[in-house]
Amino acid sequence: MNDDSGRPEHSGFHYSEQDVQREVTELESRSTTAARIFDLRRIIGGLFVLYGIIVTIAGITDSQAEIDKAQGININLWTGIGMLLLGVFFLVWLRLRPTPPPVPPVEEAEN
Repeated sequence: MNDDSGRPEHSGFHYSEQDVQREVTELESRSTTAARIFDLRRIIGGLFVLYGIIVTIAGITDSQAEIDKAQGININLWTGIGMLLLGVFFLVWLRLRPTPPPVPPVEEAEN
């Protein structure tokens, strides 16, 4: 069955070009938000900061016997600090260079 414009009618729903464009714009904004939330820099940075805090605390509370096992180096403390720095680097990088929004497709000019 066709509507007044000669286009086929689908289950009684009529979608105007504006409705379709609005839906596409909404989906693009959701996609951009999801891309920003699941940016790998955020995930990697967050995990390194979390594990860095845990390992740093373990390094601070190490006994002298544990430090002596590592030839006098508090390896947990230094590893934890390194992990914290790497995690902060990823998070700062994310903050300074956020994920760019997708470029809208270029519509072809009608002739």
